[in-house]
Amino acid sequence: MAETPWAYGAPGTPGGPGDPGTPGGPGTPGGAGQGPWPAAALPPPPSQPPGTPPVQPYGSPPVDQGPTPVDQGPPPASNPAQAVLVGVLNLSCLGLGYVLLKQWVLAAICWAATAALLLVALPADADGVPVGLLAGYGVFLLAAAADGARRGLRAPLALGAGPAAAPRRLALPVALALVLLVVPVGGSLAYGVARDEAVEQSLLDRLAAADTQVRSGAGQSFGGAEHTYRKALAVYQELGTEHADSRAGRLVPDRLGDYYRAVSAPYEQKKYCEAVPGLAHLRALPETVDRGLLDGLIGKADDPLAHSWYECGIAGLGVAGVETTAGEHLNALLSTFPESSYARQVEPKVAEGIRTRSAAIADGSTDPCAGVAELRRYGTTVDLLPKAGFAGVSRQHGVAVRDGDFACGVDQFEDKEYRQAVETMTQYAKDHPSSPQAGHARSIAIAAEIAAEAPAAGKRLPPATAPGGARMVMVVSNDGPGEVELLYTGPVTGRVTLKACGTCRAYPGSLALNPPKVKACSGPSSTYPKATLLLPAGDYHFLQKRSGATSSLSAADKASTARIQSGYSYTNCLYVTSGYGF
Repeated sequence: MAETPWAYGAPGTPGGPGDPGTPGGPGTPGGAGQGPWPAAALPPPPSQPPGTPPVQPYGSPPVDQGPTPVDQGPPPASNPAQAVLVGVLNLSCLGLGYVLLKQWVLAAICWAATAALLLVALPADADGVPVGLLAGYGVFLLAAAADGARRGLRAPLALGAGPAAAPRRLALPVALALVLLVVPVGGSLAYGVARDEAVEQSLLDRLAAADTQVRSGAGQSFGGAEHTYRKALAVYQELGTEHADSRAGRLVPDRLGDYYRAVSAPYEQKKYCEAVPGLAHLRALPETVDRGLLDGLIGKADDPLAHSWYECGIAGLGVAGVETTAGEHLNALLSTFPESSYARQVEPKVAEGIRTRSAAIADGSTDPCAGVAELRRYGTTVDLLPKAGFAGVSRQHGVAVRDGDFACGVDQFEDKEYRQAVETMTQYAKDHPSSPQAGHARSIAIAAEIAAEAPAAGKRLPPATAPGGARMVMVVSNDGPGEVELLYTGPVTGRVTLKACGTCRAYPGSLALNPPKVKACSGPSSTYPKATLLLPAGDYHFLQKRSGATSSLSAADKASTARIQSGYSYTNCLYVTSGYGF
């Protein structure tokens, strides 16, 4: 029977010499000194550790096992500290965690993202970086940190050997990572400071622009510059309330002082009418501007406004085109500041103005018609003032206008402005029927109407009273087809109207071929409408004005003269010819 050969491994390995638990080992069955084991009693060869070449039976030919695999060893153990290090390094905005891992492409992506952010963010301005971009970049950093931590958890970094040395090995890199983390944090703080400064500068620029707008209004009326002023005021209001803690906001109260001085400049220059709109605007500032910004300005415009209303209103009394504005200013003064010293001066000042102009008309130092026109404009102003306080002034004004109208009519008559005198005196008699001068005004109007056709009738003004003494009778008859009005002036002045003669016809005029001699009023006396005049002796001018005549020539006014002598009676027959009347 053949024997099975022994298989020997390497010393110290299973089956090798010296292995007490394997055949052939000393002290074991089949080992040295004990002889071989029977074949039936041999145990199976032990299994080989992975990666070791199999044991060949003794005496067998070698077997080609191919290239021996490299021992990869067990996978690296997880290292949380290392993961934190890589993640924190990636939060530095520079991708330094990827650099540590030698992940150059990912590091380059981090660099590109940071560069893009810097291009958008710098230089810092008041609007800052768009929120969407910041949010996206923050998400990107967190993703890079998380990814770096994941990759660094088991990455084989040559940071030393032995678990006990891990804290010491990571102390310096972690410290470096924390220092580098200060870069984005410090950058954020620096950017915040720069942005705050940009915001401050932007607000200061807006303040400067508003200041320029205020200065541009210099030399203009408030009405012309109001839009510009209000734009600047809106900026001051916004800066002073919404940005009160900014440098620009803290300057707003001083700027509003400058604003006040700019708007009220016409008052300082004694341009009172021009100053009124601006001062009224300044007085209303507390209604539109935060009162806390108006340090020392609330109520400051009250006295200048009252003064300007007074001066402008008084200056406009009687001035054509501004009489209504004058009344509005004075009325505003009386209603807004009734207890002011300026309000107490209005009534006596208006009354004085009326007296002064009325006296100038009476003494002839001013043109009566221009003077009464000015007085009428006074009335326009007085009518706008409170009735209770100005009833006496209103009566005074009425008397002054009445006397001025009469003086104007007399002046027109004397200046041979007869048609104007007719209008003035006729209107005077209508407006003032109870005036003691109403009768005289009617006489002047009649004389002026006659003088317009016969200027000789305007050589002297009709007397205000009729002369005494005897009067002569003049019977006037109408031998014509239309109603006739006879005007006369001399020692006395008047007019009389005769009805139309229904049976009367026009006589042939001097233009007819061989005209017959006119024998007017030759019929029975009762046939003709009559009127009787009682006239003092003297020279008279007559003017007949006939209506309803059949001829345009005979319809014209006709003037004549007559002398009335004492002791005589007179008849006057008024008739119409086809060419000329009387």
